[in-house]
Formats: sequence, C-alpha cells, structure tokens
Amino acid sequence: MVHANGDITAPLLDVGPPEVALDLNRFLDRGSEAAGPPPENPFEFLGAMPLVLPQMSPVDPFRNHTPHIAGLYEWCKTFFCLPIAAARLVLLGIAIAVGYVTTAVALYGWKDKERPMSRWRSRVMCVTRLCARFILFSFGYHWIKRKGRPASRDIAPIVVCNHVSYIEPIFFFYELFPTMVASESHDALPFVGTIVRAMQVIYVDRFSQQSRKLAIHEIKRKASSNDFPRIMLFPEGTTTNGRFLISFRLGAFIPGFPIQPVVVRYPYIHFDQSWGNINLLKLMFRMFTQFHNFMEVEYLPVVFPDESKQQNTVHFAERTSYAMTNALNVLQTSHSFGDMMLSARATELTKERGSNYMVEMAWVENSFNISSSEAVLLLDQFLAMNPDSNGHVQIHGFLTAYGLGWSPLCEKIFGYLDLEKKGSITFRQFLSGSAQIKKQPTFMTACETAFAKFSDNLTGHISVGKMGHINQSIVHGAISETLCQLFDADSDGIVSRDDFMDCLQKHPLLIALFAANVKFDDQLDTL
Repeated sequence: MVHANGDITAPLLDVGPPEVALDLNRFLDRGSEAAGPPPENPFEFLGAMPLVLPQMSPVDPFRNHTPHIAGLYEWCKTFFCLPIAAARLVLLGIAIAVGYVTTAVALYGWKDKERPMSRWRSRVMCVTRLCARFILFSFGYHWIKRKGRPASRDIAPIVVCNHVSYIEPIFFFYELFPTMVASESHDALPFVGTIVRAMQVIYVDRFSQQSRKLAIHEIKRKASSNDFPRIMLFPEGTTTNGRFLISFRLGAFIPGFPIQPVVVRYPYIHFDQSWGNINLLKLMFRMFTQFHNFMEVEYLPVVFPDESKQQNTVHFAERTSYAMTNALNVLQTSHSFGDMMLSARATELTKERGSNYMVEMAWVENSFNISSSEAVLLLDQFLAMNPDSNGHVQIHGFLTAYGLGWSPLCEKIFGYLDLEKKGSITFRQFLSGSAQIKKQPTFMTACETAFAKFSDNLTGHISVGKMGHINQSIVHGAISETLCQLFDADSDGIVSRDDFMDCLQKHPLLIALFAANVKFDDQLDTL
C-alpha cells in the first residue's frame, strides 16, 4: 500500500500456520544475507547483454504542420470560400453517385471475380474513372502537374508510391485503374466499397501473417498475367506528412517483378494537405476551402530486381526507396504503422503529444521480434507508471506500477533501462528492454524453472502469501498487493503455472525477482 509520505509497504500476507511463516521468514533472511548485492546487470543470468539503443530520429513523420486554421489570411480565405465549398460538396456528391451507379452496372452479373474483368466492363468503368477526376476537381485539384510517364505494364507490372493523403488512390484510380492492395475494412465502406471491388483489390489484414501470405500470392498471380491491371501498392503502409519516407513493407518486392516507383508531392504555403495525424473530416473541410490545392506526380525509372541478388528482397526494397528518397530529397526513417498505433493510443489515454511514444517500430520489430500489437500492450503498462509531459517515467512511478518499493535489485532493474542515467526512462527504453529480456533463449526456461522451484509439490501451485514472502527477501519487505495481483490475475488466492507464465510474458522484467532466489531452492523445498 502507498502511504501519504510516499513509502510503499506490504500488507500482511497469510502463508499458513505461524510456525511455517516464521520458518519461511528465517529462511528468507538467510537467503538475503547470502545473496549479497545484486549484479550490475540483473538479467545477466539469462545471458542478456546490457541494453544498447541507437539514437532515435527526433522527427515526427506523421505530423501535419497546419492542423488548425491560423492567421487572418487563412480565416478570411476560409470564410470567402464557404460558398465555393458548398458547390464543391454538391459536385462531390454527384460524382460519387454517378460513379457508384456506373460501377454497379459494370459489376452486374459478374460472378467469377478471380478472373480478369471483361473488356466491356472495363470500358464502362471509364465513366467511373472520369468521375474520380471530378472528385479530385471538387477537392481543389483543378490541374495536376505530371513528370515522366507510366511504364507499360509489360515492363513494370507493379507500381509503388509514397502515401501522403487519401488523394493518391483517387488519382491513380483515374490515371492507371490498377489493382490495389488495401485493408479489408475498405470493402465495407458505403459507395467506396463497390468501386473498390471493381478494382479487384487484394485485401490484406496487416496483423495476420496468413493474410499477408495470401496477399503476396495474389500479387504474384495477378502481376504475372497481362490480362490483369498492373498492381499498385503503398509500401509505407500508412500516410505520412510527405517530408520523410518511413520503412517499407516488403509485399511489393517479394514477388521479384520489375517495379516503377512514383513520388507524389503536395507543395503548399498555408495548408498542409497530408493526412498524417489529422481528422479526415477536418482535412476535407480545409481542402474544400482552398482556392486551389497543388499536387505533383513524378514517374521514376523502373527498378529491376538484381539478378545476382534476386532472392534478397530487402536489397530490392532498399534500392527502390533510395530512388524515391532522392527524387523527393527527403530522408527515410525506421518508423512504421506501429508508431501511428502507439501515438494514437497515447493521445487517447493521455490527451498529450503521442509522438513522445513513437519508437521507430520497424527497427524494434527487426531487432527484438516484437509485434506492434504487443508494443501497444506494453505502452498501456508504461502509461500506468504516470509519465510526465515529456513521456518520461521516474523510478517511483516504475516501482509503484509493479507494486515494488526501493531495493538494490529494483534499482538495478530500473537502471538497466535508464541508459542515460538521468533517473528516468522513456517508453522506447522500457519497450526495448522488456523485449530484449523476453527474446532471450533462456527466458522461458528460467520462468519454468522459477515456478518449479517455488511451487508446492502437492498442489502444483504457489500461494499468494508464499510468493509475497519470497519476493520480500529481495525487496526488503516492500511488497504490495499490486504485485500479487499481477500474478494472481483471477484473484483466487493461488498462482497456477498458467498465471505465473502469463504474468512473466506480459511483465518480463519481473523474472529478475525470482532469479535472485532460485539459488536457495534446496532450502526452500525443505520448508
């Protein structure tokens, strides 16, 4: 429990008859004395090296730089353009309605959607494509500057592009009428879903490995046949602000077909048209209330897979991204869609800047084999530690979240994450440290061994009281109900093997508490 002065002490834990509790306390006192001070690296017993992280890029590639209407000029322009916006909205509605009806006609009676669309249906879709151009016009894209030309489908069956706004898919639908790779959620959108189906979109669930494999198979199948339209992908997997490229997903490069990269720019002075972290309706309103929105599209030379390294998908993706970064004159970061998830989650829970919690997720995934979904769960734990406005957690918040008090070992665990020795840790340090411990080959064995050492031979579980006293030998009596609740998630008074393993999977740093006691297991078994 936490006292008014900030101290944390343990509640009394029931471990059975008084004589058993007394013997256990005597044993734990001996163990604590024999153990001596904990090592500098409290996870050395797992074979874990000290945590080392490269310097993180300080940029936020998702930040829209004009999220609000600012300045007298912008307010006057917005007010003046309100009647224009109303007319544009009417045009948008008409274009969507006509496009929807035309697409419905083109799809009528089409049963086998695994085969290419017949020629007459494709010709009907030309009307829908023209409607797409009117949609762009309604958003203020009266003319669009182009540089270069699309390569023929025979030469480059796959096209990749940077992703800045929802405008690019509309433009390329009009310009190329490709088969796109998109999230399954697009199919359920009103009106849009019907048009998407006409494009024979390849659906993918980014969180499902099986779905990604099926999508790559479909990309190969359709790219290898000239009867299908060319394939278009946005390898970044999400929208950015256009000032950076973020890490590429490899789905476009695994099939090994020549790729034509395309770059899109949105020059502006007063209104940033990027859809990084801004509300969609707000972005649409701002587009409607501009005199004109600028857009530039540049088709780059085709990038061919290197025959000597054809199986090196990463190398192929790197050469393509290099061509795109050079054309855009920007840098590429290791951010990914996972960073958008983290930022959105942090903003939702803290109402503060979510960018403080971005970690360059692509690098984290490659280095520690941890998914974005797992990272979000660890973010929830971190936010429970009461970070400050800069996203830093002090040692008191760290220990309180785990139900621990100060001890040399707890200080070592915190110090393992505090790389800069500032007395605070960032989410990136917490995430990377937790992931590094969890990925150790000996981690699961250590968890199994710890449970086997401390569990009762007859019941096959650990009582909550016994666990509390075991940990008191390390943290000098500073154990609260919080720690016990982490292990006893179902509050039944016992910690089963499943409870124990699940807790350490979610909170891998806690394995250090048990490792310090394992060496005394022979004495413990005699109790």
